[in-house]
Amino acid sequence: MYVPAHFAENRKDVLHDCIAQYPFGTLVTQGKSGLDANHIPFELAAAEGELGVLRAHVARANPVWQDVANGDEVLVIFRAGDAYISPNWYPSKHEAHKQVPTWNYVVVHAHGRIRILDDERYVRGVIGRLTRTHEATQPTPWKMADAPKDYTDALVKAIVGVEIEITRLVGKSKLSQNKEERDIRGAGEALKSSGESRIADAMLAAADQKAQ
Repeated sequence: MYVPAHFAENRKDVLHDCIAQYPFGTLVTQGKSGLDANHIPFELAAAEGELGVLRAHVARANPVWQDVANGDEVLVIFRAGDAYISPNWYPSKHEAHKQVPTWNYVVVHAHGRIRILDDERYVRGVIGRLTRTHEATQPTPWKMADAPKDYTDALVKAIVGVEIEITRLVGKSKLSQNKEERDIRGAGEALKSSGESRIADAMLAAADQKAQ
C-alpha cells in the first residue's frame, strides 16, 4: 500500500484499536490455487507476540484452509470507513479554485503468517469469545448454550480455525492532512452534515491536531 508520510499511522495502540473497532477483515492469501480473498470477522489478541495475533474461523467447505500451508504469508485488510470529498467543501477552493475531488479513508493492513487449526476446542474458544464481544451490546446477549447442544456441535464440526501471527502493521489515515486546517475542517463539517460521521469525526480531529 502506498502511504505518503502525512497519511501514515504508525502507532501500534491506534492500529490495534482500529482492528478491535472494525474487526470484519479481508483475508488475502496466495495459495496453491492462486490469489484469493475471504471476508471474515477476527478476534485480536493484542498482547500476544510483538504485534498481536488474529484469530478467526472459516467454513470447512471453504477451500482456503486447505489451499494455504502453515507459515504462509497472508494479508488482512481492516477498513474503518471511507467517504467521497467534494472540492466545494474546501474554503480555499472558492478563492483560488485549485482543488479537486478525492476519497478519504482509514485502513489497517496486518501482514502475518497463517496457521490452520482443525481443532474443536480452539474453534469453540474463538466462537465463544467473538459471540461474547459482539453480543455485549444486546439487551439479552445470545450465548452458545441458548441453542440445542447437538445443533451447535454439528455447526462446530463444520468450521475450521485460523490463526495469524502479525509480523507487520501498516496504517493509513487519509483525512486531507495535506490541506490547510480550514480546508480539513470545512470538508469534515460538510461531510458530517451529510450524515457521514465516521470519516467526518476523524477529519475534524485531524483539523484540531493541525491547529495546535
